[in-house]
Amino acid sequence: MFAISLGDDGAELRPLEPWNAEEYFAHMERCREYVTRYVPMPDRATDVETARAFLQARADNAAAGHGGFFGIWSQGTLVGGVLFVALDAKMGTCEVGCWLEEAAVGRGLITRAMRHLIDWAVDERGIHRVEWQAATPNTASIAVAKRLGMTREGVLRGSFPHRGERLDMEVWSVLAPEWRAHRDTLTRR
Repeated sequence: MFAISLGDDGAELRPLEPWNAEEYFAHMERCREYVTRYVPMPDRATDVETARAFLQARADNAAAGHGGFFGIWSQGTLVGGVLFVALDAKMGTCEVGCWLEEAAVGRGLITRAMRHLIDWAVDERGIHRVEWQAATPNTASIAVAKRLGMTREGVLRGSFPHRGERLDMEVWSVLAPEWRAHRDTLTRR
């Protein structure tokens, strides 16, 4: 399968597929507490079989043309990833998302990986609007949206039920012409 270099530090972006279930589950175990503060995805992988089922569902979604699910490997270890939460080529819209282990934070991995995802969506699939949603207290995610040149459009108050409370979700987006103007200003590592 393909791997895309994310820079001189050896980090790579690769598809996450059902055969990665054991590695994905081990990764979810390492990042469970950190990531689930704002993202429920680790709760969907409670063992290797549920991890495999989750990855299969994401692979089926990608095969249907509705997105993709990609891991970020650093020094041979899966440390995070980026995904299309939704992709509607007919409407020219998509929503992207991400997650990252705490030990891998601060190295620009999500920004670098997301650049490839957005480039592909805009250049290959003809996506006009790329959306990013983040819980208001998730300042790291919001910082990535800003680095990607996205515009804050508003707050969906109390819209996301998570761990017994309702979180406000910020909506950020970048339009294809804005992305094309901004992408070359992103620092490549």
